[in-house]
Amino acid sequence: MDYLVLAADDETEILDSLELFLNKEGIELIKADNGISALELFRENKPHLVLLDVMMPGLDGFGVLKKIREQSHVPAIMITAKSEDYDKILGLELGADDYISKPFNPMEVVARVKAQLRRNYDYKEEGGKKFRAFGLELDTDARSLTREGVQIALTGTEYRILELLMTHPGRIYTKQQIFDYAWEDSYFADDSTIMVHISNLRNKIQGGLKDVVIIKTVKGLGYRFEKE
Repeated sequence: MDYLVLAADDETEILDSLELFLNKEGIELIKADNGISALELFRENKPHLVLLDVMMPGLDGFGVLKKIREQSHVPAIMITAKSEDYDKILGLELGADDYISKPFNPMEVVARVKAQLRRNYDYKEEGGKKFRAFGLELDTDARSLTREGVQIALTGTEYRILELLMTHPGRIYTKQQIFDYAWEDSYFADDSTIMVHISNLRNKIQGGLKDVVIIKTVKGLGYRFEKE
């Protein structure tokens, strides 16, 4: 499968460098030097993944991601300043799957991009297994989550975390184990990243339930999907 990636950054040298390295991997890159242009290119081309710099003229990366998430759950990687932890957390809360800090090695970006593409598009069918709990139905064939027939939109990363937890209710998974499954690379491990993704999942799946926390934090150990 040929992949198309949209990268938005107001530093053209960075875009040109990313294009060179991604093209070597057979990945086509379309480039935008501001947020407004990024949105236009996204709508016109429907890329498989987006790379968004936080600081851009016209519309920043957060604004672009918000607009994209209104219509798509395409994998998204935010590019943030090295010291801006707030930017990283805000990006994840808005639905980013991952982030990369500047300055970065282009090969690191290529590795992150390929990992996201592989996890979201290059997967094997599971034979239609379905798991049900708390009114939720997880279909591992369609890679979808529904409640009473209504689909709950998840990013690829959120889906993989929920798949791990929901298919093994009652089992405690450490943050490292969740990273190894959902990101397939322990190098990405970061406590705040897991916490934000778990928080996003809870907000989406909790529904009207008041007396039970579906995904429970087990202090000092990790997380588990509660048994119904």
